[in-house]
Amino acid sequence: MDSRVSELFGGCCRPGGGPAVGGTLKARGAGGSSGCGGPKGKKKNGRNRGGKANNPPYLPPEAEDGNIEYKLKLVNPSQYRFEHLVTQMKWRLQEGRGEAVYQIGVEDNGLLVGLAEEEMRASLKTLHRMAEKVGADITVLREREVDYDSDMPRKITEVLVRKVPDNQQFLDLRVAVLGNVDSGKSTLLGVLTQGELDNGRGRARLNLFRHLHEIQSGRTSSISFEILGFNSKGEVVNYSDSRTAEEICESSSKMITFIDLAGHHKYLHTTIFGLTSYCPDCALLLVSANTGIAGTTREHLGLALALKVPFFIVVSKVDLCAKTTVERTVRQLERVLKQPGCHKVPMLVTSEDDAVTAAQQFAQSPNVTPIFTLSSVSGESLDLLKVFLNILPPLTNSKEQEELMQQLTEFQVDEIYTVPEVGTVVGGTLSSGICREGDQLVVGPTDDGCFLELRVCSIQRNRSACRVLRAGQAATLALGDFDRALLRKGMVMVSPEMNPTICSVFEAEIVLLFHATTFRRGFQVTVHVGNVRQTAVVEKIHAKRETHRESMSGERETHRKKQSPH
Repeated sequence: MDSRVSELFGGCCRPGGGPAVGGTLKARGAGGSSGCGGPKGKKKNGRNRGGKANNPPYLPPEAEDGNIEYKLKLVNPSQYRFEHLVTQMKWRLQEGRGEAVYQIGVEDNGLLVGLAEEEMRASLKTLHRMAEKVGADITVLREREVDYDSDMPRKITEVLVRKVPDNQQFLDLRVAVLGNVDSGKSTLLGVLTQGELDNGRGRARLNLFRHLHEIQSGRTSSISFEILGFNSKGEVVNYSDSRTAEEICESSSKMITFIDLAGHHKYLHTTIFGLTSYCPDCALLLVSANTGIAGTTREHLGLALALKVPFFIVVSKVDLCAKTTVERTVRQLERVLKQPGCHKVPMLVTSEDDAVTAAQQFAQSPNVTPIFTLSSVSGESLDLLKVFLNILPPLTNSKEQEELMQQLTEFQVDEIYTVPEVGTVVGGTLSSGICREGDQLVVGPTDDGCFLELRVCSIQRNRSACRVLRAGQAATLALGDFDRALLRKGMVMVSPEMNPTICSVFEAEIVLLFHATTFRRGFQVTVHVGNVRQTAVVEKIHAKRETHRESMSGERETHRKKQSPH
């Protein structure tokens, strides 16, 4: 855990406390790097014209790795050149796990040159031919005039290229939804996934609740999953166009899976389990405009920082407040994000152009934190969030994915069901390796520390049949007539070649952020490791003294595990 997290809980980031660090990132230019990364050089052979276009003269130099490609122009390439360009596009799509961004009119060193209208039209035509060759679709994200040494207007064009990999049904991105109780988390998800605005009394969230007491109280107490799709052209696919989740999956080339977590402090352990178990790619922190940073907002922010989960912020309920109140809440968030405990660069998104830039900067720099202000009732700025989610690329590169897939199979068991005519079904995430229908695995540990053999009968992802499951993907596995009583949450299903063993004693380095009582030998704690939630007892503390200190950073302790209560 990063020791900076302790500063966040130490009170240094309270509203109005401490000096502000850094500055707010201004979104400008075509994927520009103002405020975070990328060299800003002098303009070559160019004229500023009083800063009419308000663009940085350079983008960051093109990287060999990654899914962003710069092209000055693509006018009438030879057949040999065309084949080379197609091969290059395949590489960029592989690096982006199915998505690539082309900047047309930009040199390899990042200089914004731009093209005349005729050259740009011919370049886009060539790019379209390249995409057809690899079976991809292209979408123009934005066009922008640049200031260069020419009297003719010149533009650069940013294009999104999307192709679902041959070994996948769709691109997948998991987003955990955090925020204080009554901040509007379930309502926002209901509006995004159902395609209808809320009536101001919580109608949009009713379809998301899993229990009667959640409907009666209006508060989420469990973990639920909602899906939002985008087709290859970037258009939203949700329940307003499709009746079932299967139809959404079939019509989408990119799928956003929202993990709706509880906001009330009473259910904080459930929120921690959702963050550690379901391995989200990023998190959405929801803050109500009329209350600001209140309740569990600071705890949820600290959890995201401690677990190194990238996050962006949505300020909701702007229809209930005056503009000055919304601005005050945004300033409060900016102060918190700039504190040493967070050390983030806030980036306020106010236009579609900002949303495109925010998605790219968010993927490239872990310090950039986009901030959206919207309303689930009036629909104000809701489209900006959709643009951001559509363009947001996978935050893990293809090399990391390949390394995980080459390891032995390990599947984390998070949910257990009994389905009529199917038998026992388990839900969870494949943390490493590849899992196929018919694979023989072992599951455990049981109460006596053993692992039992089983067979994977079938696999489903987002309620659609799937024959192969790859590392990092979430799914449900049917186990046939395997006895459900032998399973519990926190178990793992692994390859027999792994020869798994268990441990009851381990050492852990902890950072004690805050605790009301003395922390000493014999203290009982709950340990969250991945999908494992286990009680443990502190056997020994390797420190100068065994009394509670708030700054007990870096001390090592040995815990002895006990039988889990569940």
